[in-house]
Amino acid sequence: MKIPSVVVVMGVSGTGKTTVGNLLADRLGVPYAEADDFHPRANIEKMSAGIPLTDDDRWPWLDAIGDWARGRAGLGGVVSCSALKRAYRDRLRDAAPGLVFLHLTGDRALVAERLAQRKGHFMPTGLLDSQFATLQPLEPDEAGAAVDVTPAPAEITERALAALAELPEPPA
Repeated sequence: MKIPSVVVVMGVSGTGKTTVGNLLADRLGVPYAEADDFHPRANIEKMSAGIPLTDDDRWPWLDAIGDWARGRAGLGGVVSCSALKRAYRDRLRDAAPGLVFLHLTGDRALVAERLAQRKGHFMPTGLLDSQFATLQPLEPDEAGAAVDVTPAPAEITERALAALAELPEPPA
């Protein structure tokens, strides 16, 4: 397939969604949107305090991301979003049909190490276990691909581009 209109870079915190998302958007020549920028202040305060978000906290955030993606349909774009549950991805697809997901995967030890090295981010390492517990990997009927985050970001991006290029064309 040619690269889809909008790619959602998904995964638990610390997998490199922002880094890879920016690199992917640069390579594709499309805008990048950071999911954290769509959170209401209350969500950021809750996560900063080490309190996991509830689904009710997430719906308005997912709706805002879905609105952005819908506005990029036919134009292209890359947006990061944890999209940990199938229900979250379904909600995004309902808002913007044709989305494709790029799931950044890594083992807990590697991701925890990266989170511990990250400075200036509101997401505490203590919430990582709740994210892994919530994570529902892409299912066979979901348009998308999974890419391991062990290599350097440039290599991850190359693998992502190759995986996305192998996907079948989405229905019109």
